[in-house]
Amino acid sequence: MRWSERSGSTMLSALFPLLYGTVLVALLWQAFRVMGKGFRAASGPMSEPNDRTGRITVHPELLDSDGRITGEDLLTVRFSGNDDGETETHGHGTE
Repeated sequence: MRWSERSGSTMLSALFPLLYGTVLVALLWQAFRVMGKGFRAASGPMSEPNDRTGRITVHPELLDSDGRITGEDLLTVRFSGNDDGETETHGHGTE
């Protein structure tokens, strides 16, 4: 083994613990930051969520030019798991 190969290997073995320690400290810092946000959110008052989950939404396609829900018949499509090609006909029930 040549001297330059040995010194390169020695240099890498000396830098590895330093690099490992730097990455470890960075990951621990990030983990404590994220956990701190969670603890602050859990200890504070519950506020109104920003999303609209659970709220009734009227799609603009259902409104007429005056902003009221249209009375026109709408085209609806229902996909089922039947692959045999049979069409199902239902009455005016609720589904």
